[in-house]
Amino acid sequence: MKRHAVIRAIEYHLPAEVLSNDDLAGCYPEWTAEKIEDKLGVRSRRIAAPSECASDLGFLAARKLFDSGACAPADVDFLLFCSVSRDYPLPATACLIQDRLGLSKSIGALDYSIGCSGFVYGLGLAKGLIETGQARNVLLITAETISKYIHPDDRKVRTLFGDAGAATLLSATGEAPIDDRSWIGPFIYGTDGAGAQHLIVKAGGQRQPTCIVGNGPSDANLYMNGPEILVFTLAAATKAVSELLEKTRARVDDVDLFVFHQGSKQMLDGLRRKCGIPEERFLVHMRDVGNTASPSIPIVLTEARCSGRLQPGHLVMLVGFGVGLSWGATLVRWPTK
Repeated sequence: MKRHAVIRAIEYHLPAEVLSNDDLAGCYPEWTAEKIEDKLGVRSRRIAAPSECASDLGFLAARKLFDSGACAPADVDFLLFCSVSRDYPLPATACLIQDRLGLSKSIGALDYSIGCSGFVYGLGLAKGLIETGQARNVLLITAETISKYIHPDDRKVRTLFGDAGAATLLSATGEAPIDDRSWIGPFIYGTDGAGAQHLIVKAGGQRQPTCIVGNGPSDANLYMNGPEILVFTLAAATKAVSELLEKTRARVDDVDLFVFHQGSKQMLDGLRRKCGIPEERFLVHMRDVGNTASPSIPIVLTEARCSGRLQPGHLVMLVGFGVGLSWGATLVRWPTK
């Protein structure tokens, strides 16, 4: 019997601290709370505590998933951890999470740091592990604390990003989807490292060790060239959608829901119009979380499931894009049970 990979459960966790637009307007008098929300689509965002790491947010999301009854820690036989904000240069944070969650010592565990494309890439990795018989239950954790890279004087990124962690369980099933397609896939991937300098933290690795000089933003802080990222996204994500539809011989009308990485309101509005997607099938959930990078797509999927917008049997297109520069897109048939 052919094994298929399916998404069995998703949970997410947000840190306690809320940073509102009113708070930020007090820091940047030339920007009102209303102006920030109108431009970015964000009213507030959650910020990790000084001692709180991305692994902490991912751990709590995974505990929530286990507490839901989706599976037990003993059922997991591979752990994937996606984050650009790992605990240490080494060891892999996935190894630390394995021990903290009490997962078996017989599992595989690894990190990857592709950022905003990370959830789509993780689905591809998990599908490969499951459908080649290397694993039956893969725990995919996407978690970020981007706020720790942001200088408080950089209003462009401080108003946009929030912190979060998400945990997704993917499992093997012999059940065929209702239209005989794969439950997950096919995939479209893309990479353009020539644009890496447009979204980068330069210092902290071996190429340029951390050295903070002065009181303003430094190479240890996140730098984002907003206009260049917008141009890249409108081209790359639109191309990915077109290529995926062509690869599957599908049309926009065949897809029940579209979930893109939650970059910004301006970006999402432009992508929806350029791809010709009806507003009622284009999901957005960033008003009170901001741009959370790799956890953004699973957060939207969780909210859509809880609100009833995501139903069993729905065909969902997922599109991630960002740091790298990288992008990825796939189709997911939402399982019936």
